[in-house]
Parts: sequence; structure tokens; C-alpha cells
Amino acid sequence: MVVRYIAPSSLGEALEVLRCDSHRILAGGTDFYPALGDRPVSFDTLDIARVKGLRGVERTDGGWRIGATTTWTDIVRAPLPPAFDGLKAAARDVGSIQIQNAGTVAGNLCNASPAADGVPPLLTLDARVEIASAAGRRVLPLQEFLTGVRKSALRPGEMVVAVVVPDLPEDARGAFRKLGARSYLVISIAMVSALLAPGADGTVGRARIAVGACSPVACRLPALEAALIGAPFEAGALAARVRPEHLLPLSPIDDVRATAAYRLEAAEEMIRRSLADCCEGGGR
Repeated sequence: MVVRYIAPSSLGEALEVLRCDSHRILAGGTDFYPALGDRPVSFDTLDIARVKGLRGVERTDGGWRIGATTTWTDIVRAPLPPAFDGLKAAARDVGSIQIQNAGTVAGNLCNASPAADGVPPLLTLDARVEIASAAGRRVLPLQEFLTGVRKSALRPGEMVVAVVVPDLPEDARGAFRKLGARSYLVISIAMVSALLAPGADGTVGRARIAVGACSPVACRLPALEAALIGAPFEAGALAARVRPEHLLPLSPIDDVRATAAYRLEAAEEMIRRSLADCCEGGGR
């Protein structure tokens, strides 16, 4: 059996390979290789790590563009506004330093794990996923891109080329919290990201809350977001508005890491702490 490994330097070449043949895409490899275990690679592989123009964070006219092969270390080091503090905190929680140096933002999304660290903060940032093929490009909201456990909206011949974040208020603040069996190198029991922006009168003018590892796909909590609008921009006042019924969109499971009931209880408390983080401007 012949197994092909292709490492193009241009996006056009990569898309042409995908148009003609079925290849698994490799970027940082931090999910790709562990999934193999002790087995050798037995399928054609398209390595996009060297494709020019896919790595980096840049300011655009309407917001920010994060290239597909941008690493988590790149995110931590990028001069991003406080609204991205939650994403930076998540980047520092992705595996070890070595994993952060290699793992990519797009890889984290395409792996589509319910416990993908980057998803909740990107949801609070109203992120969209830019997808390319030889036939053209399309853009999907992140919530529509992720369709289930290990499932995404990618079609044959397509690949993610960027994550796009629209402009947010200058005074918006983001936060992220992750709960695991230990502080680092652990899969989440639950995780929460929050983003708040004050209104002109000192109350909450914008609120975004997302929870991960508590449903097949990380999700926003729209009822809670609505309940926070107009509340005083103060940790105690915001914490008082969080109610168990706001977590109804979640559907946690019992597994080796935690029970469903514990996940819900933990998520509710982490939401309160994340809101306090936003009020204090500390990110986490």
C-alpha cells in the first residue's frame, strides 16, 4: 500500500490536492498523532504547516483574523484587546508549553471535541469560521460549524483557513475558567468563558456566556445573557442574577471525570467567578 504525504507551500496547491483526492489534514499534529496510538499512518496526509499566509493574527477593517495554523503560543503573545483575555487564558491552559507551541487554533476546532478549550471563548467573541475549497470560500458562525461530537460542517475538499472575530466594544472584557482533576495537562470537567461590556450608564450593555464540556458541543446561554443586561457592572450583582434554569441548554453526562450533576454545579459556580473576573479586568 502506498501512502502519500504532501506538504504544499501555497494555499492554492493545498486546495487542489483536496479537490482531487481525499487527504487527512495535518497542522500541529497534537491531536493527529495521539489519535493513531501505536499504529502507523495508513492514509494520505496533507500537511498544511508550511502553507504561506495561514499563520498569524492580524487586524482587519472589521475586526481580527486568526489564521488556521496560528498556534496557542501565538495567541498568548499577540497584542489583542481585553475582549480576548478569555481566549488568551484558554491558550495558556491548552496542554503543556510544547503543545501550545505546536497546536493550532483551527486544529482545535476541527477536532470538534466537546472539551476543546478554544471553543467557549471564541463563542463569546462571536467568532466565524472561514472555509476554503477549490470552488471558493464560505463563512459560518462557529456554533454552526460545530455539529456534534467530533463532527463539523466541513465538506469534502474543504479546509479551514481562518477564524474571524468582529469588532467588539473597546471596553469589553473576556475571561475563561477551566476545571479539571489538576491544574494542567488535563481534559476539562467543565469550562466557562464570559465576555462583558459596560453600557453608557455603568450597567452591563453586552453579555456573552459559553460553557464547554457540558454538552456535545460547547454552547452559549442566551437566557442568562439576557438576564445580565442592565445589571450593575459589579461582581456581586451579576452573580445574583445567575440561576440554575439558565443552564437548561446544557446536557452533561456521567463519565470517569465527573457526574452530570457535579458538572452543572461546577459550571454555575464557574460562571459567577468568570463574571467577577470580567468585572475585575483580570481575564482569569
